[in-house]
Amino acid sequence: MPGHEAGEVFGPRMTLFADVLSVGLATAVACLPVLTAPAALSTACAVLRGAREGRPATAGRYFALLRRRLRTGDLAAGALAVAGMLLLAADLALAGAGLPGAELFAVTAAAIGAYAMVGGLRACARPESLTDWRAAVREAARDSVRDVGGSALVLLAVATAVLCAWMLLPLAFLAPGPLALAVTAVDLRKGDDGEFIP
Repeated sequence: MPGHEAGEVFGPRMTLFADVLSVGLATAVACLPVLTAPAALSTACAVLRGAREGRPATAGRYFALLRRRLRTGDLAAGALAVAGMLLLAADLALAGAGLPGAELFAVTAAAIGAYAMVGGLRACARPESLTDWRAAVREAARDSVRDVGGSALVLLAVATAVLCAWMLLPLAFLAPGPLALAVTAVDLRKGDDGEFIP
């Protein structure tokens, strides 16, 4: 079969699929303390980005990179993400209480929450997130506005991950891998001139 090495049962695409699943499972485990979720997803994106350059995308490499990088800034990013989710949940709960103008408020809060989620996920995919969260968030916020198609792809990837986890709960432990691959692929669409390839 084309694309196979001698003695190889599966091609490189199947190997990448298996690597994505193993990195996804490692990411799910690393996300369990909740505050480590941004660092865990950022590390998954870095490992998958490295696969493009010929570096192995394995769970062992993932945990080695995660151990080297966990720092105060990573935990602060996790605390900020948790605080944002709690604030959004509280706002939506208040909107559901039947206050005047609740419908408009709920739509506005959901739109802001979706933009923040897309920006946060795109920040995790940025290489800068390994060392400087502020720079990663700044660039991701800029990319989220300039690359509306990419932002829509990130939303679609999140919706797919949530739907898979809702349909079959054990898939929730594998979902971070394909999600990391999706946001990394969206970030890699940027050409040498800095413009996103449609």
